[in-house]
This record gives sequence, structure tokens and C-alpha cells, in this order.
Amino acid sequence: MNLTERLGFLSALCGMLLVETTISSHADELSWPAITSQSRPWVWWWWPGSAVDPTNITRQLKLFQQAGLGGVQVTPIYGAKGWESHYLPYLGPEWMQMMNDTAGETRRLGLGMDMTLGTGWCFGGPTVSNQDANASVVVKTLSVAGGGKLEEKFNRVSTQALMAYSTDGQSVDLTRTISDEGEVNWIAPAGTWTVYAISQRPSGQKVKRAAPGGAGWMLNPLYPEAMRDWLRWFDQAFADYYGSKPQAVFQDSYEYRTDWSPDFLAQFEKLRGYKLQSELPALFSNEQDDRAARVKYDYRRTVSDIMAEQSEPIWIDWSHRHGFQTIYQAHGTPGNWLDLYGDADIPETEMFHNDRSILISKFASSATHTQGRQLTGAETGTWLAEHFTETLAGLKYLADDMFLSGVNHIYYHGCCYSPESAPWPGWVFYAATEMNPRNSIWHDVPALNTYVARCQSVLQSGKPDNDVLLYWPIADFWSNPSGRLQPMSVSQTDWFEDQPIGKTAHELLNHGYAFDYISDAQLLKAKVANGKIRMPGGDYQVVVVPECKYMPLETFKQLLALAEKGATVIFYNELPTDVSGLNNLENQRAAFANLKSKLSFKIKTRLVRGINQTAKLGLGQIECDNELWFPFGETMVYSGLSFIRRSFDDGWNYFIANRGETNFDGWITLGRAARSVIILDPMTGHSGVAASRQNAANSMEVHLQLAAGESVILRAFASKKVEGPAWTYRRTNGQPVEITGEWSVKFVQGGPTLPADYRTTKLASWTTFPDTNTQAFAGSADYSLTFDAPSGGNETYLLDLGSVCQSARVKLNGRDYGTFITPPFRVVVDNLKPKDNKLEVEATNVSANRIRDLDRHHVRWKYFNDINFVNVDYRPFDASNWPLTDSGLLGPVTLTPIEPGPTPESAN
Repeated sequence: MNLTERLGFLSALCGMLLVETTISSHADELSWPAITSQSRPWVWWWWPGSAVDPTNITRQLKLFQQAGLGGVQVTPIYGAKGWESHYLPYLGPEWMQMMNDTAGETRRLGLGMDMTLGTGWCFGGPTVSNQDANASVVVKTLSVAGGGKLEEKFNRVSTQALMAYSTDGQSVDLTRTISDEGEVNWIAPAGTWTVYAISQRPSGQKVKRAAPGGAGWMLNPLYPEAMRDWLRWFDQAFADYYGSKPQAVFQDSYEYRTDWSPDFLAQFEKLRGYKLQSELPALFSNEQDDRAARVKYDYRRTVSDIMAEQSEPIWIDWSHRHGFQTIYQAHGTPGNWLDLYGDADIPETEMFHNDRSILISKFASSATHTQGRQLTGAETGTWLAEHFTETLAGLKYLADDMFLSGVNHIYYHGCCYSPESAPWPGWVFYAATEMNPRNSIWHDVPALNTYVARCQSVLQSGKPDNDVLLYWPIADFWSNPSGRLQPMSVSQTDWFEDQPIGKTAHELLNHGYAFDYISDAQLLKAKVANGKIRMPGGDYQVVVVPECKYMPLETFKQLLALAEKGATVIFYNELPTDVSGLNNLENQRAAFANLKSKLSFKIKTRLVRGINQTAKLGLGQIECDNELWFPFGETMVYSGLSFIRRSFDDGWNYFIANRGETNFDGWITLGRAARSVIILDPMTGHSGVAASRQNAANSMEVHLQLAAGESVILRAFASKKVEGPAWTYRRTNGQPVEITGEWSVKFVQGGPTLPADYRTTKLASWTTFPDTNTQAFAGSADYSLTFDAPSGGNETYLLDLGSVCQSARVKLNGRDYGTFITPPFRVVVDNLKPKDNKLEVEATNVSANRIRDLDRHHVRWKYFNDINFVNVDYRPFDASNWPLTDSGLLGPVTLTPIEPGPTPESAN
């Protein structure tokens, strides 16, 4: 922000307020919840080659603890070249000893420890056989004329189905006619016949980035027996193990490549009620008709049901029997994410590079909320930016997006174990933010970690407080006659954005309605209490069904049953028009039509909110609306603010973020009826009683000041009138004055070497200093200046550092004003002397210039197996042609007189 921009912002501060209300203090209401290891951010901790030792484990864990991290998630991966003699085979005796040492050390240091089940990702390894490997279906078709026979031979063991279909709709199962020699004794009847031979083969997908001892096929998640077989590997490893263990085990996001299994046909018949063998042309041909759509829906639903109801519960139950909690990233699966996330103790989401959708990450938190879990994890920082250019500000904004999506358990992605003897930058991982003690940004990472911990201490307390259950009509998505499986990812989101659920979710979000997604299977567990829909995790005011064509009959029945018991169910525009799937279709359609016939709608045309059709049903009602409106939205969203809300015994906690580019100074109306409100600043830890007032509608209004990028916690009390120190609002009392004079610059920590001290009257990037060592330097420099206070005799000023690359610690006349990691880099100061004030600013840059220098000098630091080290575009990393990155304190540094504002007449 340049001086002109800051002048514009400061002039906008005029009218900001200071509220002085009471002098008595209620410490509990004004204080933060206790910070625990669980509320602190954790870090992904890769073990390259598992070449770890007790000394370096303890050294790094202490650094994590000192920086304010709460725990580690250990993932063994491929190793560093030249260190092969130090590799420890996964689950071998030495590896198990290192797991014991790490678990013991984390407990001693007050940290937590989770562990990937397996190495790299996904589940798999050397014990996975071809039979258990993730599989691709093999489809072979042959044409046989009437009177002809099959000349080809078939493997009787591997052929799962051999079916013949005529052009007039007849089918013949030839599977049992295959002889031991592979011949088929069958003469085709009159007409033209197409024969389908179905088998499978390993898809070729092996464990990605596997560690020594962990390489092999990925297992087949569509084959429950494969999961059981694989877990025996761990049973053997833990059979005689009595040491310390991690708290939880983890399964990474879905990167299996599988669409079939050895028992898929039997599973399909059991789950869908008819033989898939009779419909192979509909599944495997390119027909675009209704029958193909229905068969493919049944196929896709079967895939999802096998994973959610059989395969995933196997490893989760195994984990619980062995004393582990489970963490699961369900995104990427072709199944119903909500059901799969809901299987785990801690559903975990991620945002990938620029693909940062709050609405996508809400799938994980929705499962947490509806199923009554406590934590939603997030892989945070994956490809945040190009290596060594990531900033603490960027991580803070990403964490805010995670919090807004319902996440309350951040896992930085991440940090490599690295021996102390490894030259800078040490061992690094190719898809990480390099959140490690060797990266220069680590110097000020405690400020970020404290911010995250304060936020999470609030967001892990109480209960979610969402009003709307948004049904996911996945039947429409699965009833696409094209293709077979339809994977869904966090990066390619057309599966969401191009579907009615995406449109409806955006509408709810943009109008300030707090909601969770719900699946068909989860909806079947819903009950009604006092007119609200009760899920295991809490109560909701209403169920909203996006516009959809297809719906399972059992889901439609349940929605009507909920309404009969007192719930309100809203269909966007109209009721679904058909049932999904093929089995017993005519009877299902008849039952569906019968249910719809019981609904008698009355039509209302609303002047503002469009057309509403309402059908009373028992104690509740069914509505069809062409525009959604509820009386419980949070109108702050119309001012550019975002929120998430949780309840506690006497009120609500709001996390509110200004994720826009415009500063906010004004009143917001809360969607909950509160009597008093506390403001807590998670960046500084400050708190105070907010300026508040009742508006004409008797709703609580709160005054907020949030610069772009800032965030705050509101604690609203339903019945308690909290008294205590007021939250301080400020207004400007003059124009900014630039601090001038001679700056003394001293480089205090970093490398590869400390540049020479420097004195200057003009602030600029330190890469322009005479000592060219600054062009390779990553670390911190102390800027100090002695100056006189501006004339006018003001006691309080807004100190604005201007441009900082990339973080700063500030002292004035010996008082520590804290660490600043995001713009605007400013702080209120009140200890100026008339003359000889000493300002000290310790600025820290990113490591971009240092890594650039290594590549320009062809220093070998990328010496890892497997993928080695790539850039954000997955190409070999080379920083040698990067321009120099601005570093240090660039200013201009200004002081603006400020004063407390008057108490607003309408504030309580």
C-alpha cells in the first residue's frame, strides 16, 4: 500500500469510535479458551527414506514445539540420494523403534502425533497381490452370427462373465459353459449376437512416493477382502510391539485407479437387486439412452456403497481396535464424499494451489457436523505458491478460508525431516510450503501459529450452529449415460459448479445462510424434534433440495416422513420427476407417483421473493420455491464479510473475516438474538466489550472495523450482559507524517552469509544495497532510526510501516509491539517521547533469493529419488532465472495522530 492509498484509508477512518462502558471485568467472558496441543496447528512431517535417528527427531520436535506447533503427522516417503545406508525399511524393527521414539518424544514435549497408514499414498505396498490390486475392467466383445460359435478360448478362472446378447433383446449367460480348456460349447441362435467377456487386470497404479519397504500395488478399495488382506501386514508388525503409538492413522486423498473388483458382479446383485450381467451393453457401450443412464447410476452407486459401507469401515474398525483414531481425505473418490468423510473420526479436506473453494471444503466439515464429530482437518499449504516464495500472509489467508469452510484442525503441508548435517535448504518435499526451520519465514512463524491456535481454540469449542441441511442430489450426477466412473476432485470442480447443488450452495452462501450438506444415506438417519431436523451432530431448521430430476424412492419417502413429523422441506422450483436406478422400475415409479399425489399445493406469489408453493403434510410442510429466503441469514455478507458460527451454552462464537479488498468500518446485524457481544482479536490476543445496539427490528448490531485481510472473533451472549473493558475503536486526528532520517540496517540472522551493515536515508529493498551478498540473503535485518515526535503534542499514533517484505517485529523506545505478518503493517503506539525516539523494525524476507543463488551457481541441492523436486507446474525446478525478490523494510514509514472516538449515541 503506497502513501496515497494509506491516506485514503486513514481518511476513511474518520468517525471510528471508542466505546467506554464499564469498569468491572468478567475475565472468563473476555478471555480466550485454553490453548492445547490439539488447538495448535500441526504439521505434515515427511520422513525421506525413513532415514531418521533419535537425535535429529528430538532436535526437530523441540523446534516445532518452540514455534508453537501442536503435533506432527508422519508420512514416510522416498529418500535422499547418497543416504541409502541410513534408510529404514517400513515396519521393520528399526523403523518401529523410531516410531516408538517419536511417539514418546511428542508426548514428553506436549505434542501430538498422527501417522499415515502405509507409506506415500494411497493404501498399498509389497503385500498387495495382483488379485487385491486396484483394478481395471477388461471388456472384450465378439460378434457371432446365428448358427455360428465362439472360436476364441477363454480363461475359465479369470473370466468373470461371458454373456451373449441378441439384437432383439435376448441374453444368454455363457460363463459356466467355459471348459477347462477354455472352449465354449454354444451355437448362436438365429440373428446377430454380441458376446461380452469380462475380466480384470491390475490398473498399473502403485503406491505414490513410496518409502523403502512400502512400494507395491495400491490396493483395490472396491474389494473389501483386499483391505482385510493388507491390514494383516500391520497385524504382524504390531503383534509383538508394546511401545508408544501415534494417536491417529491417516488415509490420503483418493488417487487409486480402479473401476472393478473380483466380486463386483456379486456385490452389484446384492446391493442393487438385479444381475449386472444382464445389462453389460448398457454399461459398456456408448448408448446415451435412459436405460444406460439408469444402469450407470446403479454401477456408480454400487462403487460408492462398497467403499462407504464395507472397505472403509474395515480399516476404521481395525484402527479403533488398535487404539487409533482415523483421519480420512475422501475427496477424489468417485463415491459419495459425505458418506466416506462421515466414516472417519476426523474428516480432512484440502485446498490445492489456486483451487480454493470454501464450498468444496464444506463437504468435509458437513460430515463432521451432521455426524457429531468434533474436528475437521485440513491439509493446508499444498502448492500455496512457488517454492520459497510462500509468505506467512498467504498462509494466514488460506487458514481463514479453511476456517470459513468449517475446518478447525490445520495441518501445514508441510515439513521434511532433515538431518542437521544436510546443507541448506536440507531435505525438502516437492509439493509443500516448506514449513520448516530452515526456511527464513520460520523466524516469524510463531505469530502465525499463535493466530491459528487462538482461532482453533474457539472453533473447536461448542457446537456447529448451522440452520440449513442442503441435500446433495447425486443421483442426477450419477445418471449421466456417458462414461463410467466420474471422479470428483478439489481442483476440477465442474462436478459441483455445473450441477444444481453448486448453484444452490452459492445462493445460500451469498445470502448469509449457514448450512451443511447431507447425503441420501445420512438423511435416512434424520429425526424430527420440536419441528427441527435432528442429526447426530445437532438440529437444523430446514432441508433444502436443489432442483433435480432423479431421486431414490427411499430418500423421497424420508423427506415426506420428516415433513409429516413437523419438519419443513423445501424443493428448489419443483419436486423431482423420477426415481433413480433400474431395479423394479415400474413399481418404484408407481410408488413415487402415489407419494406425490398426496401433496396438495397452494400457490403464493410473493412481491419480493418469487413464487412459493406449500403443501401441508402432517405436522410440517413441503414447499417448492423458485427463490430461497429464510429469516435467519447473516446480513454481514452483503457488506463483504464472511463468517462461520458455533454455539455454546449461552450464546454463539462468530469467526468473521474480511476476505475482500475493501476495508470495512460499520455496523453489522447478527442473525442471533444477543444481549451483549465481546470482540476478540486472534492476531493480537486483545479483547473487549463491543459497541452494540438494538435496531428497529430488535436485532443486535455490532460495530466492526476490519481492514482487508483481517479477521476477528465475536462472542455473542444470549442472556448475559457482560461488563468489562470496552473494545477500543480509533479515529484519525490529522494527516500521516513520514518518519525520516538515517536508518541503520544490521543483518542479524540468516544466510548464506550476513551482509555488511548499511546506513541509508531512503528505504528500499535490501537487494539494492552495495553489498551484493544481500542478493543471495534469506533471513532478518534490524532497521533502527532515531527521530522526534511530530509536532502537535498528540499522545497516540498509528505507526504504519508501509511495504514490508515479508514480515516484521516492531519495537518503539524498548517496548515490544509484536510481530506483523500481513498487510497493512501498522500498530497503535502510545509511548512516543518529544525527542530521540528509537524505532526498531526487524524485517524478514522469503528464501527466494537464496534458492535463486544456489541454482545460479549450480549447487547440487535437488538430490532426491522418485520425482526429485519440481516446480508448481510439475516441471524440473530451476530458480536461476528468477528476478530478485524485494526484501526488507521498503516503507514509507508514517505516523498518523489518532484519538478515541466518541461513544455512539445508539450504542448500549
